[in-house]
Amino acid sequence: MKIAVCPGSFDPITVGHLDLAERAAAVFDQVVLCVMVNSEKRPMFSLEERLELARAAVAHLPNVTAEACEGLLADFARERGALALIKGARGSADFDWETQLAQINRDLCPGLDTLLLPARPEHVHISSTMVREMIRHHQELDRYIPSGAMGALQRIRQGKV
Repeated sequence: MKIAVCPGSFDPITVGHLDLAERAAAVFDQVVLCVMVNSEKRPMFSLEERLELARAAVAHLPNVTAEACEGLLADFARERGALALIKGARGSADFDWETQLAQINRDLCPGLDTLLLPARPEHVHISSTMVREMIRHHQELDRYIPSGAMGALQRIRQGKV
């Protein structure tokens, strides 16, 4: 079975993240959306809330699951028998950063490849940071949040803003 891990902080999950998961699901037997804890970031949503949003977003994909990870990504991937990490790149800065991370993950877990998928043109401008600002300012989110996650987001956000 070919397994891939699609990691991110998903704070919150966006249509760009979902696009990566759908593209990976078409290639791999199983894809795990890995909801990470990033000590460098102060998330708007708790780990449990981000996991709920991710699960709701990918519920229509039978070979995609979402799990939380508070440790090293390479360890998480090794424990699940993953062959690859799936990462998105919106531009050259993302590509440079992800290339460095790919080497570190390969050092920690030999044989683990990182596949960088360029963002689709309609998603290049979308980031979780931008979506968080839209949430703070009560903006319409339908074009930025996966439809499957909207109900969960509405329930969660009532206590956030």
